[in-house]
Amino acid sequence: QVQLVESGGGSVQSGGSLRLSCAASGNTYSKNCMGWFRQAPGKEREGVAVIDSDGGTMYVDSVKGRFIISQDNAKNTLALQMNSLKPEDTAMYYCAAGRTYYSDYSGYYCLRNTYDYNYWGQGTQVTVSS
Repeated sequence: QVQLVESGGGSVQSGGSLRLSCAASGNTYSKNCMGWFRQAPGKEREGVAVIDSDGGTMYVDSVKGRFIISQDNAKNTLALQMNSLKPEDTAMYYCAAGRTYYSDYSGYYCLRNTYDYNYWGQGTQVTVSS
């Protein structure tokens, strides 16, 4: 079992910044994919940013250039720096851990599919006002 606890959500005006943090504990696996997902009311949960064990990242197009995902493997922590926030970023944000993929060509890599992630935090709310 892996336990994930998020922190750092809150309310901010459009154009502002927030930093989310996630602390992982339990049976963590160094090759796990880690990621941030979000779900707005009435919408499906989407993968915002994921990171593999080698630091490779993938972002949803809507946050590219504004959000940065990072991890500290020694401390088992994951972070999401969110800049230039927009009202459409308003959602519950979740930290997740899950399946890693491997190919001889790409090495270890992660995808943003929710079904690849089997451990989830309780979520932290981010609200951006215009």
